Amino acid sequence: MTKAEVITKISDKTGIQKDDVTQAIEAFFKVVKDSMAEGDNIYVRGFGSFINKKRAKKIARNISKNTAIVIDEHYIPAFKPSKVFIEKIKNSKKIKQLAPQD
Repeated sequence: MTKAEVITKISDKTGIQKDDVTQAIEAFFKVVKDSMAEGDNIYVRGFGSFINKKRAKKIARNISKNTAIVIDEHYIPAFKPSKVFIEKIKNSKKIKQLAPQD
């Protein structure tokens, strides 16, 4: 599902015009990005957390030149779903239908 499809679905379910939904979603994404860039995490109860995950310093290998590269310690954005969200997905009948059968 794309962002445009999400906007359309929210607009249809709430009756709010697409332009207003688009502005709200864009504002939400901007707040999340700006807050995380400042080192803050975002916690949405019942949905999940947008967190900065720390990656340790490591040595990687450039296989084309056969040289070692040092990758410094850094942070990456990550999403951790809440227990409620995880349970909803686990119990989804539609997901179970899509899962490959053994």
